[in-house]
Amino acid sequence: MNFPIETMPQIVRDFASYKLTIQGCSEKAIDEYLSDLRLFLRYIYAKRNKIKTSSDEFGKIDISRLDLGFFEKITTEEIYDFFIYVSNERGNGASARARKLSAIKAFFKYACQKRRILEHNPATDMEAPKKKQALPKYLSMDESLALLSAIENDKESKTRERDYAIITLFLNCGMRLSELVGINLNDIDREFRSLRVLGKGNKERIVYLNDACRDALTQYLEVRTKDKQKPLNTNALFISKQYKRISNKTVQWLVYKYLSLAGLDYKHYSTHKLRHTAATLMYQTGKVDVRVLKEILGHEQLNTTQIYTHVSNQGMQDAIDSNPLANIKSRKKDD
Repeated sequence: MNFPIETMPQIVRDFASYKLTIQGCSEKAIDEYLSDLRLFLRYIYAKRNKIKTSSDEFGKIDISRLDLGFFEKITTEEIYDFFIYVSNERGNGASARARKLSAIKAFFKYACQKRRILEHNPATDMEAPKKKQALPKYLSMDESLALLSAIENDKESKTRERDYAIITLFLNCGMRLSELVGINLNDIDREFRSLRVLGKGNKERIVYLNDACRDALTQYLEVRTKDKQKPLNTNALFISKQYKRISNKTVQWLVYKYLSLAGLDYKHYSTHKLRHTAATLMYQTGKVDVRVLKEILGHEQLNTTQIYTHVSNQGMQDAIDSNPLANIKSRKKDD
């Protein structure tokens, strides 16, 4: 974990350990939980001690020594006040507030039901704010081809084969950024038919490769170890110029770079939008069943995947046009 766990009260440290080791949550998810809980606890402490949330002192509040008595006194009203604060003063939208509520509810559920060290759960009946169901942004087929061409035409790049393979996997397999960065050489089968990725909640799944992926990976692996003067002590598939596992930040940067070179507005896209692109193209063009798409993307719930069934107006237009009555027109009335 990157979060400074020693700055949190012991009960919260125990909660983080439980989520990580027993429930198998990712370190990134734990960091988000802890960040949200730190803000929440500082807010409660500040209100009780008349510290202004806009002051420099607020961000320096030491919550590491908060005892059980502090947590026992937290009320539902204080939680509601916290959400008014993050909404009005921090500009948190529905998604950000929902994430914070999820962290708070998970913590109190652990303290009350798992550890039984708190008797009352003040977050039990709190409802998550309704989030606007935004349609995912994605690249069209032509834009996807333009993106790949931008990489091919970047003659000055010393990592062209690597970058092309990365974008190809994003566009064809719909991987998450963390999944792609985490791929090891021994995760790929010998025939390059599939590879293993580690998804959310440390759940493994098999991702199958098509011809484009096989070709891109083959070309990349041919140049991956060309520089014999540099030792390769990593099993990572994608490596940096320093011969270490490529970082999330580097992948995000190269995606922005090639989107810009392709003449696309990179500010509106990201690595996750490439995942949306793969899912959308598979559903719209490949006629992939939504349940199959769920497994490909590694979604826990089907309703998460079903958003891709609503992104195509053309698909709805085609369905209407395919009606056998579509060409039946009214005969002109006799004058």
